[in-house]
Amino acid sequence: MIPEYVNFILSLLRQANYKAYAVGGCVRDVLRGVTPHDWDVCTSARPEEIERVFADLPQIHTGKKHGTVAVVVAHKTVEITTFRADGAYLDHRHPAGVTFLSDLEGDLSRRDFTINAMALDETERPIDRFGGQKDLQDRIIRTVGDPVERFREDGLRILRGLRFASRLDFEIEPATARAMLAERDLLLGISAERIFSELKGILIGPGAGRILRAFAPICFAILPELAPMAGFEQHSPYHDSNVWEHTIRALEASPANPIFRLGLLFHDCGKPACFTRDETGRGHFYGHPQKSRELAEGALRRLKCDTATLDRVLYLIERHDTWLPETEKNMRRFLLHEDVDRVRDLLAVQRCDALAHAPVGRDPALRNIEKWEQLLNAVLAQKPCLSLKTLAVSGDDLLSLGMAPGPAVGRLLNDMLREVADGTLKNDREALLVYAEAHI
Repeated sequence: MIPEYVNFILSLLRQANYKAYAVGGCVRDVLRGVTPHDWDVCTSARPEEIERVFADLPQIHTGKKHGTVAVVVAHKTVEITTFRADGAYLDHRHPAGVTFLSDLEGDLSRRDFTINAMALDETERPIDRFGGQKDLQDRIIRTVGDPVERFREDGLRILRGLRFASRLDFEIEPATARAMLAERDLLLGISAERIFSELKGILIGPGAGRILRAFAPICFAILPELAPMAGFEQHSPYHDSNVWEHTIRALEASPANPIFRLGLLFHDCGKPACFTRDETGRGHFYGHPQKSRELAEGALRRLKCDTATLDRVLYLIERHDTWLPETEKNMRRFLLHEDVDRVRDLLAVQRCDALAHAPVGRDPALRNIEKWEQLLNAVLAQKPCLSLKTLAVSGDDLLSLGMAPGPAVGRLLNDMLREVADGTLKNDREALLVYAEAHI
């Protein structure tokens, strides 16, 4: 059960007469029948004693003041932490200090959730003082001790609990859920980077939709841009749900891809600001993709979203209502200015969006998406020339024909590229040179 390199660490500590246990998330995963990504060890040894026991191995001391020394064994890094009790949490995030303990139970009692507050003894049997095994069996997320106290110690635990519930598809115990909702304003003091990391973890879990429905006020606390969607009726035959419920349904239809799910989370957030009704009472949302992009960009920049993710997500939001070309010629022209992978992502997001519509809107939209996808595949199967890199002539060729250097060279190359994409000119060197000579 415990891998050899972790047993090596445990054995050295025990041989030096210290208590030592595998602890935390790795134990949770083992009991679920899942191979842990990381193994953590807790011990009665103090940080200086840990350093002496593993003096012959590479060590990392960045967490030493909180009792953690990381040791590298067999190219694996294992964090070894002294049994400890946390001091007062003055900022609802970090303890002012720690007190080292000599027993395991005091250490387990400071942890966040029961399923993370277990250890394995020398015979690899679970040490479970807070009912973590039963909560695993019952698929429950529950805090160790009073949930309000746990969350006031560290507000990020609210999002961590939602992430565990989404990722494991567990229910949240009622008192824990009530405390999460009541204490959600604690999240306003948490760093943007940590919030964004937990948010992505929530979104890609199989329980994401259920969590977003049940804990929408928490989502709106960290993303107020989304709050107007809640209960906002669309007054359209194409929709049988409000904007927030439609958003969740679309997200639930998506693969567990953070780009897709972030895009779908924000794709209609601009609708409330763009809402109008015509003389028949029917609702319209003209310009909502652009407004949604604007709101999403503000939110994601605030959360310190990386540039690559931001670029891909905003593209999907802004283009999610785009109609794609319906002829091979127009599809080739379209692809002159679009990345093929992005277009495939766009079709995937459009499909998820369509699946969250009422049947009268869903079925025609799905037929259109299928038609566009087939046309895209048919055009790509022809291996068309869609960029200057694959054009059979270059700027040097035009210069060799006597063309003066300057912007006109690029314009002529792009003219030839459009002609090739339209099928009126072959991507053949001789044919292109003849065309070029006639237009210089």
